[in-house]
Amino acid sequence: MNYSRKVALTTLGCKLNFSETSQIGRVLADNGFVKVDFSEPADYYVINTCSVTENADKQTKAIVKTALKTNPQAKIVVIGCYAQLKPEEIASISGVSMVLGAKEKFNIHEHLTKLEETSSTLVFNSPIDDVNTFVPAFSAGERTRAFLKVQDGCDYMCSFCTIPLARGASRSTSIANVVAKAKEVAASGIKEVVIAGVNIGDFGKTEDGSKRTNESFFALVKELEKVEGIERWRISSIEPNLLTDEIIDFVAQSEKLMPHFHIPLQSGSDRILKFMRRKYLTKLYRQRVEKIKAVMPHACIGVDVIVGFPGETVGHFLETYNFINSLDISYLHVFTYSERDNTKALDIANIVPVAERKKRNEMLRILSEKKRNAFYQSQLGTVRKVLWESENDMGLMYGFTDNYVKVAQPFKAESENEIEWINLEKISGNHVDVKITETMEVL
Repeated sequence: MNYSRKVALTTLGCKLNFSETSQIGRVLADNGFVKVDFSEPADYYVINTCSVTENADKQTKAIVKTALKTNPQAKIVVIGCYAQLKPEEIASISGVSMVLGAKEKFNIHEHLTKLEETSSTLVFNSPIDDVNTFVPAFSAGERTRAFLKVQDGCDYMCSFCTIPLARGASRSTSIANVVAKAKEVAASGIKEVVIAGVNIGDFGKTEDGSKRTNESFFALVKELEKVEGIERWRISSIEPNLLTDEIIDFVAQSEKLMPHFHIPLQSGSDRILKFMRRKYLTKLYRQRVEKIKAVMPHACIGVDVIVGFPGETVGHFLETYNFINSLDISYLHVFTYSERDNTKALDIANIVPVAERKKRNEMLRILSEKKRNAFYQSQLGTVRKVLWESENDMGLMYGFTDNYVKVAQPFKAESENEIEWINLEKISGNHVDVKITETMEVL
């Protein structure tokens, strides 16, 4: 095989997918492939897919068509969650040359050689019960921020979710191995790292499902904070039942763990939470939010919520709306429920019409904007640290404060990938305008 051939990669979905795409790209580069941008002509196009929503499936098909327009002779390889769940469906898409499931995707360099031997669509997809290894990964597409994979899979069987079917059981590597990978990230000059996984609060399980002695998510973050060269750590989405007081208190006193939490709620109705098979009720969720705000009043709290779940009446939705409105949170990620094959939610009666789902989604998106604006308003006049990103966007540069306020200033090349003290002055659209303080400190 000619190992100077060009390969382009793209990612759909979560932070975990981005970290894995980067890892796969490094493996391909180490094996002689030349990485190019996805918009450029390539011999191979690799699409790392998501399948959380129906829209992600449609996006995959659209990307296949786009790649083939760039190079009609290219080989299209589809990997990721959608590939694990529906390999034959993907194989039937015109132009797809290979489908690799969860176990096979990290050996993609070996599988690509097989495409030289046939014109047929190849499918390599092991049963999900055979997917029991943990492959470390981190993203490196941006100069300022990386996603570090610390955990994979999930043992929770929420009735709406296909992730356990797409990624397998919860598993992780040792703290020592994660720290070693974090040091690789630090060596690249990246200053902010997002701790990523499917269910990161469940960190500490081995590949056979047993629990490592004295290894937990709390133990992990304490060790990661010690890694030299990484200035800022963010915790990605963490289940409320796994977000402990000791984690919150540690973040509150840490100089490196950012005061920013993303805590999935999914519903503000206890009845719907039970239908969803979640592992908490609204009382515990409120306690988590109140604990964070008690020790970090400036903290940013993001919330995931699903609307239109089977059995969700208008009354249940209003419970959710009012519950979220009563919480001191900062923004929402709103998902419209979509039916997924092989999930228990399909057995629940009283389907919510699609039009009503969309209506509820819009109501919560408006609420999210109100919450975000109120949070930004509360931060005006304060002095915080920002990590400036490198892109010049029509004369402006953007960044995020430690507590995840999006801020902007006129572009200055010397500020790229720098952490500076700034005054938050006024809200301007979806960001806050700032100015550097007279006592600016660059770390």
